[in-house]
Amino acid sequence: MTSTNLNDLPELSSPYAITPEQSAQYARDGHMILRQVASPEETAAYRTVIGDAVKRLNKETRPLGERDTYGKAFLQISNIWEFDEAVSRFTLARRFARIAAELMGVDGVRIYHDQALYKEPGGGHTPWHQDQIYWPLDTANTITMWMPLVPISAEVGSMTFASGSHRHGYINKMVISDESHKTLAQYIEGKGLPLVNYGAMAAGDATFHAGWTLHSAPGNPTESTREVMTVIYHADGTRILPPDSNARTNDMKRWFPGMAAGDEAAGPLNPLVYSAKA
Repeated sequence: MTSTNLNDLPELSSPYAITPEQSAQYARDGHMILRQVASPEETAAYRTVIGDAVKRLNKETRPLGERDTYGKAFLQISNIWEFDEAVSRFTLARRFARIAAELMGVDGVRIYHDQALYKEPGGGHTPWHQDQIYWPLDTANTITMWMPLVPISAEVGSMTFASGSHRHGYINKMVISDESHKTLAQYIEGKGLPLVNYGAMAAGDATFHAGWTLHSAPGNPTESTREVMTVIYHADGTRILPPDSNARTNDMKRWFPGMAAGDEAAGPLNPLVYSAKA
């Protein structure tokens, strides 16, 4: 728990308008950028509480040189909202959840989990991958909001996306690694998928991408940490798939404790954060 006065934190409940053209772009490409999803003042307030939580919960103490490719890519702290009430106001924010629902064209969304992804100075690249190989979710309606809490230059961000790759579905089971980077880069080239990088981003800008969208990110050659907070959503009504890999087995145990394949993905760790009917 943080000592932050919750009354001092912005509510993040006001709507952010999504146009039909933006929804159509997302459906076509599997990714998009939205500017100033959170204002500079809102982002600054939550940067403090998220940063404090990352410092408190981080267990990675090895120097960068002693880590594998995945470990060099970023410090990764998951489900911070579960442990910190102040951070939960960010993760469970109605504004973000409504954007997720409207881009996917669904009536409601639940939390899968959040992740702080802090790429340290000198941190390595994030290899090509699909997020959803980790998720035992029986739907294509999954989406990640990726929001920098500090300005990031073009050489550090944004991520690079392979447009239209979400329509290819489950390409393979390869976890984030040097092998996934090489194999999926060859796949992208072979399919002729166009690559998009949105360049520099201001604090509070956000990209949104589908769970099957292939993406990667460059390393961090600067002297500042790339501080990013992500929130992953799935459509309300989604059911749990029988896990077909160790990665999905581990995710099922963590995010759906005590639940079984076929159950609705709506346990205590998956609250409904937006419903068009509410």
